[in-house]
Amino acid sequence: MNDSPEKPQVQLRSKRKQRGQRHELARTDLRTFAASIDIPGVPGPRDGEGVRLGDARFGKHHLLWLDCLQQVEDGEIKRLLGLMPPGSAKSTYTSMLFPAHVMGRFPKTQVLVTSYGSGLPRKFGRKARGIVRQPVYREIFGTALSKESAAADQFALGNGSEFMGAGILAGITGNRADGIVWDDLIKGSDQAASKRIRDRTWDAYTDDLLTRKKQGAWEIGITTRWHEDDVAGRILPENYNGESGDIACRDGNTWHVVCIPAEAERADDVLGRAIGERLWPEHFAADHFTPFKRHARSWAALYQQRPAPEEGDYFKAEWLRVVERRLPPNLRTWGASDYAVSAGKGDYTVHVVVGLDPQGRMYLVDLWRRQSASLEWAEAFCDLVERWKPIGWAEESGQIAGSVGPFLEKRMRERGAHVYRQQFAARFDKSVRAQSIRGRMALDGLYVPADAPWLAGFRAELLAFPTGRHDDQVDALGLIGQLLDRMVPPAGPKQSGPRRDRWDRPDDDGGSWKTL
Repeated sequence: MNDSPEKPQVQLRSKRKQRGQRHELARTDLRTFAASIDIPGVPGPRDGEGVRLGDARFGKHHLLWLDCLQQVEDGEIKRLLGLMPPGSAKSTYTSMLFPAHVMGRFPKTQVLVTSYGSGLPRKFGRKARGIVRQPVYREIFGTALSKESAAADQFALGNGSEFMGAGILAGITGNRADGIVWDDLIKGSDQAASKRIRDRTWDAYTDDLLTRKKQGAWEIGITTRWHEDDVAGRILPENYNGESGDIACRDGNTWHVVCIPAEAERADDVLGRAIGERLWPEHFAADHFTPFKRHARSWAALYQQRPAPEEGDYFKAEWLRVVERRLPPNLRTWGASDYAVSAGKGDYTVHVVVGLDPQGRMYLVDLWRRQSASLEWAEAFCDLVERWKPIGWAEESGQIAGSVGPFLEKRMRERGAHVYRQQFAARFDKSVRAQSIRGRMALDGLYVPADAPWLAGFRAELLAFPTGRHDDQVDALGLIGQLLDRMVPPAGPKQSGPRRDRWDRPDDDGGSWKTL
């Protein structure tokens, strides 16, 4: 009985001890710090005791990125580049939380944060300032906001650290920095489309921003890709294709790159996701990204972090005619495959199905692309044959030799998926082998469905050819061109007059296709 009054005191001392231990760890550990404070715009700690890092406000990509930021603080990474889609909370942790932590941990640290305009760094500064005003911040670092310098875009702490915010094109002058954060240096599609603005932004980055760095200063870039020629694009190496890790870049430096697309499309996805798995499923609903996929270029750039050129060198953007509605009737279809005989080796197997209408217009009606073993792609092959009943199918003679060919033929017989297969020798280089399909596309275009999940990746590869990293889809399409040369007679003289993107022949429901 005598011990019971002391139990609340013992419990209180225990909680204080745990709190002190957590604050001690939070001084040097960014994850613990993030879980111990209220982050503006993010659900706050529970009962003042912080939240577990497994709670919903921390997605898997946040934890990965916090670990990378930690390595910057610890001096293990000097240049960090993050490529993430809109809405992923990249600015919250990079431009607000991180500056507040590094300024508290290291006295007299000067951090410069910049973006496309002065308003955004001011907003970041206001929220970072809100963090340092919290009582728990003083408990962790033993310092607080200085009354002498407390503006949103330029404030100081009692320990001598300073936050400076400025727009990249406003002319960055003044004090030099121990570290810089640049966050979305391109405002939007209009700026991204302007070479003059891209050049001005790059000049401001190299001539103004980088000259603010002190000896040994760190640099963090966080951005959504707007254009292949944006600042990140000029830093990244030629033919960059979404890799993460330490990468030797065109600016002569090694950057630690973290590329996180909205939907995983690499077998070595940095988050360990399966191909097609979406980002932050605890936050983004299953259909969240569906509307954005209708705009192939924006989806590839903003969400998948791989912008394609506005104009291709070999294939032109205007040759791709994105259409809505169902296919017109009386299509004759042909297929082709570019096989990868080993799964998980970085190569993809691609099956394509192309249809021709009575006027000779081409439609890419189906596409299957995956890093897979022969069992999986053989089943996909048979599925497409059964669905589209193609007249013929093209493939490279060397790829189908040996054990792969007999296996595929066995499955075709078992499933009754019969089609005439024509092998073509892989003579000449890829550009020469794609000449036929290129000529057909230049003449009449290639119609592609707006809602196809593969459209963005197909467009990006097509416009990057022949200098892009991957060309398996182009190879398969090139085989279609060679097959059509053998099986379809040349078209007769064309009628004069403007090209019609809406044609008179209705489909079964009376609708018609229309170019978007």
